[in-house]
Amino acid sequence: MSETTVPLASASSATVVAESATARGRRARIALRTLQVVLALFYGIASALPKLIANSYAVDAFHEIGWGSAGMYTIGALELAGAVALLIPVLQSVAAGALSLLMLGAFFVQLIVFGGENAATPLILIVPLLLIAWARRGSNRELVNLVRRRA
Repeated sequence: MSETTVPLASASSATVVAESATARGRRARIALRTLQVVLALFYGIASALPKLIANSYAVDAFHEIGWGSAGMYTIGALELAGAVALLIPVLQSVAAGALSLLMLGAFFVQLIVFGGENAATPLILIVPLLLIAWARRGSNRELVNLVRRRA
């Protein structure tokens, strides 16, 4: 009787482990998607919009950098494109990587031009962006396949 009990107990515990792993994976996917939406909203509204509507703070900052309006609108457009692309499954990993590079540039600008006053902000934003880029790296394969089919 113990021979039949052991496999049942093992099967039962394996089922519980599998269910908890599935539930954990589902929660992780939801958390990651929520993070993507929050970052997309941040980049679209809090970061890109002030640049695209020529908010006086953004205008002053870009003139101090020496990039003027053209640089401000370009960075704003890149941030808005990245925000939108974070929400498109086939582009999400590439978008997170591109926004990470943009934040790396922002970090150096903060250090060099503004004396490091807000240099931590771009570094803090790089962490979740790299997490998204890594976790969604499978979408890169889909993107390459899509481009190959179109070519």
